[in-house]
Amino acid sequence: MTDSTIKIKRGDPTVDVVARAAEILGGGGLVVFPTETVYGVAARADIPSAVERLRKVKSREVDKAFTVHLADPMSAREFAPQPPGIAFRLMRKGWPGPLTLIVAVSDPAATPIARGMGAGASGAIFYKNTVGLRCPSNTVARDILRMAGGPVVAASANHAGEAPPHSGQEVAKNFAGEFDLLIDAGRTQYAKPSTIVRVEGEVFELVRSGVYDARMLEDMATVRILFVCTGNTCRSPMAAGLTRKVLAERMGCEMSELEKRGVLIESAGTSGGWGRASQHAITAMKKRGIDIADHESVSLSAAKLRNADHIFAMTEGHRAAIVRLAPDVANRVSLLLGDRDVSDPIGGSEEDYERCASQLERGLADRLREVSV
Repeated sequence: MTDSTIKIKRGDPTVDVVARAAEILGGGGLVVFPTETVYGVAARADIPSAVERLRKVKSREVDKAFTVHLADPMSAREFAPQPPGIAFRLMRKGWPGPLTLIVAVSDPAATPIARGMGAGASGAIFYKNTVGLRCPSNTVARDILRMAGGPVVAASANHAGEAPPHSGQEVAKNFAGEFDLLIDAGRTQYAKPSTIVRVEGEVFELVRSGVYDARMLEDMATVRILFVCTGNTCRSPMAAGLTRKVLAERMGCEMSELEKRGVLIESAGTSGGWGRASQHAITAMKKRGIDIADHESVSLSAAKLRNADHIFAMTEGHRAAIVRLAPDVANRVSLLLGDRDVSDPIGGSEEDYERCASQLERGLADRLREVSV
């Protein structure tokens, strides 16, 4: 094979470069491209001769798969149609980015990507009913993956036993003769490799530490549930308190242990940040064995919304305010009562708060079925 190198700098137009890389991949060639962590050497998984060449340069055994590289996080469902909740959270929060996920696949042959592909292609993607998935954040890499015309697998552009390359210069020096095209974009963003995580059910195992460390992974894996009302003094803190009780009972633990178990339940107000929980709200919850006496009103923020996995609004007005503040979370917002508003008891009697608490309990009975913990 003949090595060819194209050097690019930040801000350079890359349309022709991406088209050339896609053409070579489609012809069964090997392309070295930059990611945010290391340089990777890629092949089309559905072209057996390309996979064979990749195995040869990487000294990879015939029955071992490579990591699938994705242009878009949503493409993961073509390879793992029903990822566990924890895998989905890691994908949403860690991608695009330096994270490789190894996910179980019960029947690889039934996946959307496997239909119409030969056993050789599937063998490059799936290994013992698992698939390794990575969605890099490097824009050149993602553009190539988007234009490739088929599934792409890749590995670091180095020989076995050598350090993975962080520059095109290292690739040209140590990996010469092993590729058809090298896209040299200089040094990679990080000096660390991608983090590798294996997901089994609702548990994850850190296989290799990298850019994301164990603490960051724990944070990304946490189930975050957010309730939103206006002042964050009655409806949303009551809903959060009720949810803590329900989920603690479901998980067989104390309410105080939920966060250690990876479940964080919060509330906020579109006009919050002023005062504590109302006395009637405290009383209504106390009757149910829930203590919200220490609750302090919190103002809603875009960051809080984007960190949440499930967002429940008390009214349609709250839902609209949420979407205005953070349009990208629209698909994670729903009304707690489904098709109607939760009545606002503020300024009302103890009976009004009791009626509101009962409304919340009915809504949560349905909504918490959506939450996997």
